[in-house]
Amino acid sequence: MPTDIANLREEYTRATLTREDIADDPIAQFRTWLDAAIEADLPEPNAMTLATADKQGRPASRVVLLKELDTGFVLYTNYQSQKGQALQANPHAALTFWWEPMERQVRVQGRAERVSAEQSDAYFAKRPRSSQLGAWTSPQSRVIDDRDVLDDNWAQVKERFGDEGEVPRPPHWGGIRIVPHTVEFWQGRPSRLHDRLRYCRADAESAASWTVERLAP
Repeated sequence: MPTDIANLREEYTRATLTREDIADDPIAQFRTWLDAAIEADLPEPNAMTLATADKQGRPASRVVLLKELDTGFVLYTNYQSQKGQALQANPHAALTFWWEPMERQVRVQGRAERVSAEQSDAYFAKRPRSSQLGAWTSPQSRVIDDRDVLDDNWAQVKERFGDEGEVPRPPHWGGIRIVPHTVEFWQGRPSRLHDRLRYCRADAESAASWTVERLAP
């Protein structure tokens, strides 16, 4: 007998969220929640769903990893991938973080921009060597005939760079920063009457100017 998914439900009771609970800046508040998720030893606490749309407005989403947090949310990817090309054509994106054991999610909407080459170089240098070689190996998002294509590419890349020495960052690979204009913090509550507090930029020219508003669940 298949599971009746209509009857799958949980009652959220772990915490509350008020204006007095949160920081004035959404990046600072996000750090607090992310640190709590890390300290709780949740799996992949930096995993996030990235939603993009191409120039025709057709949406796509995928789970990626947050790798840096500065004035925005930074991920790293092949710029020639589907998401890289979509963000080049339509530089607007949304992110969702979901920490189920804590009954929390964070939703981000913002503008996508490439980080500097120097920042991408610095991050790439920290990656494990196998991940560095993988960035050279995979023509991300492109159709390939079979797995042998990747295996052959991997062998060629390993021969090219060997087992030692610096692996340079591929010119088509680097960071993308989502600079937020809205950030929503969602805390599960009983009876589906969840707490939702949303930061909005009060002044598009000022990175430090935010207002906070409560949304109905």
